[in-house]
Amino acid sequence: MAGDLHTHTYFSDGSYSPEMLVAEAKKIGLHYLGITDHDTVDGVRHLYENGLYSVRGVNIVPGVELSANHPDRDIHIVGYNIDIYNEALLEMIDKITEARWERFSEIIKILQIKKYNIREADVLKIAGTTRSVGRAHIARTLVKLGAFKSVREAFEKMLGKGTPAYVPRYLPEVDEVIDVIHQAGGKAVLAHPKLVGDDDLVEELCKKIDGLEVYYPCHRPEDTQNYYLLAKKYDLLITGGSDFHGTSSRFVKELGEFTISDTLAEKFYVAPPDLNL
Repeated sequence: MAGDLHTHTYFSDGSYSPEMLVAEAKKIGLHYLGITDHDTVDGVRHLYENGLYSVRGVNIVPGVELSANHPDRDIHIVGYNIDIYNEALLEMIDKITEARWERFSEIIKILQIKKYNIREADVLKIAGTTRSVGRAHIARTLVKLGAFKSVREAFEKMLGKGTPAYVPRYLPEVDEVIDVIHQAGGKAVLAHPKLVGDDDLVEELCKKIDGLEVYYPCHRPEDTQNYYLLAKKYDLLITGGSDFHGTSSRFVKELGEFTISDTLAEKFYVAPPDLNL
């Protein structure tokens, strides 16, 4: 069978609840499921604290996808097998979350000045349970209001870097993110390296991280080969995943469309010591 080590729930910008995601993984026969919400571990905590973590046949890999600071590139680092109650990790997440809320309010003000009929309440309705409100929620709201045809268009014309409503926010430095993941007992993996947009930078980051997301839906065969060789060169763990959000605006529409082998996925799985699995 197979695994998917890169998925999101509605505790960040996905549309599935954690239990829905796990149920779907079980239904399609995934052996390994990495839950890697943006800047929050609330989805994994929800499963753990409500007795939903142990599902026969599905091995959950607790994770978090953290954004790191860079002047003109998007760098996302996934921490796998993190302690979801680690104090240093939770402090960093709280700081990032606070910055997200400040940015959220600024973006809405800019959009209103530009005559978009959007309110914070509209976005929060779409965001649902998440504390990690971001541009994706704003984009989905703009699409719902008819301002843009797709989330991609909203980013390209209004919310992405260099566009009228783009607002920078606080992000921890790469070394800080890696250090916090290690403090939480996890492995730091560079997510979707092709999306970084600079393979020289990717190689520099390979000298600091523990793993590389070699397998990813938008990677062409030559990209996958390039990142595979980089991972081997720096003796990195090799991972992959679909980046499933449960919405048609992402690279995959259904969980299970993009997977990696059990051989790769099992290297990231550690059975929780206090659960009867």
